[in-house]
Amino acid sequence: MYSFRGNPLSSVHITCSPQMSLPHALLTALVERSCSGSELATRFDKSIGYFWSASHQQIYRELGHLEGAGFIESLPEESTRGRKRAYRILPAGQTELRRWITQEEEPAALRHEFMVRLRAEAAVGPTGLENEIRRRISLHAGKLAHYREIEKRDFAVEPRDRETALQLVVLQAGIGYESGWLETLNAALAAFEKPPRDSRSVSTRRTPDE
Repeated sequence: MYSFRGNPLSSVHITCSPQMSLPHALLTALVERSCSGSELATRFDKSIGYFWSASHQQIYRELGHLEGAGFIESLPEESTRGRKRAYRILPAGQTELRRWITQEEEPAALRHEFMVRLRAEAAVGPTGLENEIRRRISLHAGKLAHYREIEKRDFAVEPRDRETALQLVVLQAGIGYESGWLETLNAALAAFEKPPRDSRSVSTRRTPDE
């Protein structure tokens, strides 16, 4: 769906809201370029897969649903010169995609298991959670470095067209996401350096949400 050096959004991962739809992700990919199911699955792995996880089986199944709904069509196999059958989006599919883009939804609440794990660590620790935090720091730092490299490579010049500018916005959102996690995780490590609370005051000290 997104391939930097030609279509610059190929590697950004952002946590998306539960309302995000696999069918609409596939419609977006087919707006950008008609292709076979296997090509689409590969493109998905390298692009929208950073936004929304889906197996190849789910992708193929959804392509069938989209075709049945009249949103896409599969091209005759002979038209692809021996290649696998390709799919292309139909006007009804573009109309549905436009409808979905503009629908209202509430911003997603922060519901992340790791936040609860940090709170649990505060309640029953120490448990050795520092090791997991360091592992996550390494992962987020690697992804951030990858995004920065893409930014340097494909957006060295300020975009002058709407499409490229929007692609940069998404990339920068990914950069912000990874940077935010690194800030949080490093703050958590710093918190581990502090001494434990005096046990004599535990019974009278209120937690922040009380």
